[in-house]
Amino acid sequence: MNINNFLSDLNLILPEIIIVSTLIIVLLFDLIFKNNKTLLPMLTLAGLVLAFFFTILNFGVNSFAFGYGSNNYLLSIDDFSIFFKVVILFSSLIIIGFSVTSDEIKICRDRHGEYYSLILGMIIGMFFIVSANDLIIIYISIEILSLSSYILAGFVKTSIRNSEASLKYVIYGGVSSGIMIFGMSLIYGMTGSTNLIEINNILKVTTFSDVTFLISILMVLAGLGFKISIVPFHFWTPDVYEGAPLPITAYLSVASKAAGFAVLIRFIKIMFLSGITNNEYWVLFPIIDWRSLLIIFSIITMTLGNLSALWQDNLKRMLAYSSIAHAGYILLGLAVLSNQGLTAVLIYFLIYLFMNLGAFFVIMLIANEINSEDIDDYKGLGYSLPFLSAMLSIFLISLVGLPPTAGFIAKLYLFIALVDAKMILVAVIALLNTVLSLYYYIRVLRNLYLSKPSEKTITLKNTSLKYSLVLVLAIPVLIIGVYFEPITDLAKYSLKILGM
Repeated sequence: MNINNFLSDLNLILPEIIIVSTLIIVLLFDLIFKNNKTLLPMLTLAGLVLAFFFTILNFGVNSFAFGYGSNNYLLSIDDFSIFFKVVILFSSLIIIGFSVTSDEIKICRDRHGEYYSLILGMIIGMFFIVSANDLIIIYISIEILSLSSYILAGFVKTSIRNSEASLKYVIYGGVSSGIMIFGMSLIYGMTGSTNLIEINNILKVTTFSDVTFLISILMVLAGLGFKISIVPFHFWTPDVYEGAPLPITAYLSVASKAAGFAVLIRFIKIMFLSGITNNEYWVLFPIIDWRSLLIIFSIITMTLGNLSALWQDNLKRMLAYSSIAHAGYILLGLAVLSNQGLTAVLIYFLIYLFMNLGAFFVIMLIANEINSEDIDDYKGLGYSLPFLSAMLSIFLISLVGLPPTAGFIAKLYLFIALVDAKMILVAVIALLNTVLSLYYYIRVLRNLYLSKPSEKTITLKNTSLKYSLVLVLAIPVLIIGVYFEPITDLAKYSLKILGM
């Protein structure tokens, strides 16, 4: 690699360089100005906005970076990865706003430097995950993301449940990482390569032991399944989501899940694609019946997630199981194995970002006032906190998938992809699961508006920033519900995945 190529490759990862630089600046600022914590979120926001700008500029570039050998590249800077980077960055910007208004984070003022640095560390890991073209880069990136998130899950030292969440996350995450790296080592041992494109070329001309190769693939899928919280790799999610600080819970439910799905899609499509039919359905190497495997995972995930959510009294835990169910819906889009299914996945993620972060943010604001996340303590809040209750209602209705909210559009495109692929039975099962989810969301709305109001007066203080952030998330949920052409165009534009 000559110096010109290296500089050109550095230019392709300019957003990542900006985020690393921001992390260093935040650390140095915190070290030098120990008593001035108020500028830390502003510095972080400035870095993220600058990275966002250069990320947008990379749309349409579609190039490889950091090659070694013949046509072996570590990273793909394509429209697909840029789309997920935009999702991650927008989520991160909102999470910084969450953190500024969170009582849980405010009490840790002396460690705000570490807090924002760890969030930036998570972003760096997620950025490389969505662009990774090599098994080693995938693993290292996931570890960068995981190590930061382990610490953030237990960031509030005074909370026992924070410490418990962090410990469980570390143990489960360590086991899943060990399984995944062992599977990757088996793949390398059989193919002699860790590059996804090169492995794809090898699979076209070489036959491996079906059992050994199958085991190695399933091990890698287990590690990736842990990141996206699909059954049976979901067991960490409820405990960690309930115990972690609410901004981190919201972040894990959207950004981390987006990165996990991005690498899963890239892993399957680049490594195992053997061709594309005339109607744009993928033909994968017959090592596994991919469609059946993904459908089974999807149905079990959404069903168990929705059934478990029915019995939850804690709202964070309920949304954790809801997040598991939504992972099942999104996985169905991948199970279609077509560009149309992939379009549905991208649309779903863009909409899921707004409605899920919105729901978590309102729950955090209410928890700041009533010191509770219990559903029973929401009785009558529709009268004492009318604005927040109305916004929470919008987000929950959207999570169900009812019109005229954006959640309906997400489900609509998913069902269209399933029906066009003649997966009618699967579509019916997904529809029944949607009806099932209606019960536990409606339970919250019932407590808000149909239960006897509390005699205690609740007033929200310093509302300007809080209400502004809520509206930033709520307005798109309502607008996309009736005017969704821009996001569908963006999703279709972002289907380019380099390496096939």
